[in-house]
Amino acid sequence: MPRHKKHRMVRAIPPVSFFRPQGVPVHDLKGVVIPLEGLEALRLADAEGLDQKSAAARMGVSTATFCRILGGARFAVARALCNGWSIRIEGGVYQIRPPHPGKGG
Repeated sequence: MPRHKKHRMVRAIPPVSFFRPQGVPVHDLKGVVIPLEGLEALRLADAEGLDQKSAAARMGVSTATFCRILGGARFAVARALCNGWSIRIEGGVYQIRPPHPGKGG
């Protein structure tokens, strides 16, 4: 039996969880799903510019695990953008990280 996945720490639930190309009816769309920890990895690495070691520490995972999460999220986003697919953010194995006083979360 496989091990249980360790909860990944994320800052918050995103305010928007579905994106789609403009002008394409929803019923005609293919799509990808990114788990919430994948979005957090994208946020830490690409939006905040953290190195992988720092980002992994913030998520409470090893650097190798962070790299796998980030790689999967980047792959999904790239496929969606290149093919005109929707992106849904949902699910995953995560825990909301309590805010750090004075650090902005």
